Amino acid sequence: MQTTIHPTALVSETAVLGQNVTIGAYCVIGDKVTLGDNVTLHSHVVIDGNTKLGEGCEVFSFAALGLAPQHTRYEGEDSELIIGRNNVIREYVTFHPGTAVGNMRTVIGDNNLFYVGSHIAHDCIVGNHVILANGVNVGGHVEIGDYAYFGGNSAIHPFVRIGSHSIIGGGTAVTADVIPFGLASGPRAALHGLNLVGLRRRGFTASQISAVRSAYSDLFVKDGLFAEKLDQLKTERGEDEMVSLLVSFIEDGQDKNLCQPLK
Repeated sequence: MQTTIHPTALVSETAVLGQNVTIGAYCVIGDKVTLGDNVTLHSHVVIDGNTKLGEGCEVFSFAALGLAPQHTRYEGEDSELIIGRNNVIREYVTFHPGTAVGNMRTVIGDNNLFYVGSHIAHDCIVGNHVILANGVNVGGHVEIGDYAYFGGNSAIHPFVRIGSHSIIGGGTAVTADVIPFGLASGPRAALHGLNLVGLRRRGFTASQISAVRSAYSDLFVKDGLFAEKLDQLKTERGEDEMVSLLVSFIEDGQDKNLCQPLK
């Protein structure tokens, strides 16, 4: 199929379009935009700035991608918004590019689903197979691991990290890092165990899940200093793939606060 552009769409002559691209009515595509093969834009989509949209993405009406970030120190620098393949971006979603204060780029991976009204702010890094339900607000400089799930109207504070395979409850405000495999809910996020349903759905074995449950118990349930418990876990079971992912996430955060269970 050939690329199809509705007569009412405004597409810059310098924008780069792949093969089999569909651009709906009243879309606006800026000068530095690149659209990959098989991209579909429904009506009234705005894409601007130095934005790359990967192949197979579908963007619904009134989404706005790549416009100037909401940052008081942004001075028009030529930062980037890089969006991977096969993402579904629903109505009123907003993604912002990076800033000179951060990495100069916002990067979004592949096969993600962004529900109505969700927002990814400047300088974020989003993995693959992530789901943001309606109204999720992700602040600047946030890092999100693969297969993370965010319930509707949750809000993620700037500079927070969300571990892979974790789940954030609807309406939860997250102000500290959430471990991989964790289940955090609010109103102010606290750990409520592990995302066991998600792990089973994704095909993790009983032994893998058991390793994570045991590590969680050692770190967050048993008494003792957290640093000492972490060192012991690393020494005794650090070679286990699941435990290693958990330990590495915590160590990479250095002195950053971790979301903890309610006491």
